[in-house]
Amino acid sequence: MARTQKNKATEYHLGLLKAKLARYRAQLLEPASKSGPAGVGFDVQKAGDARVALIGFPSVGKSTLLSKTTHTASEVASYEFTTLTAIPGVIEYKGARIQLLDLPGIVEGASQGRGRGRQVVSTAKTADLILVMLDATKSDEQRRLLEIELDAVGIRLNKRKPDVVFKRRTTGGITINCTVKLTKTDDKTIRTILAGYKLHNCDIMIREDITTDDFIDVLIGTRKYIPCLYVYNKIDAISLEQMDKLAHTPNTVVISCEMESFLSLDHLIERMWDELNLVKVYTKKRGAQPDLSDPICLRKGATIEDVCNGVHRSLAQNYRYGLVWGRSSKFNPHAQKVSLAHQVQDEDVVSIFTK
Repeated sequence: MARTQKNKATEYHLGLLKAKLARYRAQLLEPASKSGPAGVGFDVQKAGDARVALIGFPSVGKSTLLSKTTHTASEVASYEFTTLTAIPGVIEYKGARIQLLDLPGIVEGASQGRGRGRQVVSTAKTADLILVMLDATKSDEQRRLLEIELDAVGIRLNKRKPDVVFKRRTTGGITINCTVKLTKTDDKTIRTILAGYKLHNCDIMIREDITTDDFIDVLIGTRKYIPCLYVYNKIDAISLEQMDKLAHTPNTVVISCEMESFLSLDHLIERMWDELNLVKVYTKKRGAQPDLSDPICLRKGATIEDVCNGVHRSLAQNYRYGLVWGRSSKFNPHAQKVSLAHQVQDEDVVSIFTK
């Protein structure tokens, strides 16, 4: 693929090679038949309102960051590979409990299983946000290598899921409908890729200008689209100009774990909160004031049904109606009667009535 010239004549050939490569990678990472003894993974229970995974090469300060933000004891030393398993900690911020997971340092070739890398990146797939820890004193090559390793296991950083609907059928051939003009791929390439996956009967609706790689991701269907923050540590060891340049890079935060009094970690936690898109909802009993000390934290776009499940699973089954005060109420500050499908906003007050 690297030796092939990219032009209109080789486009279909490259598309087929990309599809084959993606299929073989998927087979290596998730084999159909389990043979041999079971591997040892990182069995960390998901706790709190969101999970944030710390990923980086050895000795970039992940353990120090976990210790200083969560008060969890994580072994810190000047040598590499201090952390050998996943260590969880909890950040309490604005009434939310955010689980911070310190994963062992990964090495180049981690996606192929080097240095327990496969377990590390597989655990990262369960996170709501990834913090890529980088050393500010080293080159940008470290960032590129980490992105390659995460991309190889199907983690797409700071990307949105392609707006493509793919539906298998038993008969009828291939139907491709596009609502936009495709400039990065074409009908013939898509059909070539489908043939490579032995798909001869399906419906495809494309609603955005996608690339060949985007279409392959949709076909495989196991890709994870996770927001990411690049955290540059040890900025006390670089010049002010370099620090300023890094700080103005998109999705980047600069910190110094050793000089926390001077370069506060509060800004990092604030950025994490913004990226997680959490909303706080307060509950209210009939005839009482809302409990503002113990909010229910949910992802943006959550409904009243999610609020019910956050209190108790039986509430949604016996739901009669709900009252909402706040931003999502049309009669703010008066209560609005809502159904289970009503979408809540940040700092709404909810009162639930059951049968």
